[in-house]
Amino acid sequence: MTAITLYDYWRSSASYRVRIALNLKQLAYSCVPVNLLSGDHQSAEHLKRHPQGLVPAIDIDGMTLTQSLAIIEFLDETFDKTPLLPADAAGRARVRTISHAIAMDIHPICNLHVVKHVVDLIAGGENAKKAWMVHFIRKGLVGIETLLDHRLTGDFCHGDTPGMADCCLIPQLYNASRWGADYAELENIRRIEANCSQLPAFSLAHPDNYETVQEAKSAHSP
Repeated sequence: MTAITLYDYWRSSASYRVRIALNLKQLAYSCVPVNLLSGDHQSAEHLKRHPQGLVPAIDIDGMTLTQSLAIIEFLDETFDKTPLLPADAAGRARVRTISHAIAMDIHPICNLHVVKHVVDLIAGGENAKKAWMVHFIRKGLVGIETLLDHRLTGDFCHGDTPGMADCCLIPQLYNASRWGADYAELENIRRIEANCSQLPAFSLAHPDNYETVQEAKSAHSP
């Protein structure tokens, strides 16, 4: 039996992606919270797991992996159930394009430690932080909507089953709602969001359900 431990933070979108992927793969795992607000990610213990001092990190049968998309692709290549990337090379490239556009273009410049540094440099406040977030999240999602205006988009980002791109999109939409970046007119994104919301793999990974899910796991652990 595979032993999986995820070191994560409840609101981290990168961690949220991996929780969705683990759920879609129907893999049992335990979570060890790494509190970013109290600096747990900079502790010597966590830096041994993740030298960048970020989340998530995952331990799978004693092997530690970092970087959310690398983790998701490893899960997909290692566990057969519920493929997260298409079988064809062109399909995999498309899914990676959408995933990278979110995880490598939107997410890094909207990471809180990046935004805090920018706001400190300009001596701005909460209004400056929100304006930054709204601008870049909104701009990024408009680009994603264009990528989704494609014949291969189905009920989900690629076809009619959820995959890695959906694992990336839904956490980014959570951030959009959190910061007030409106995407009401982005029809493909809203439709995919609605479809994902019907699946337990997504709802159980949602930050608002984090504590409840962890409590339930603890209650059923031997």
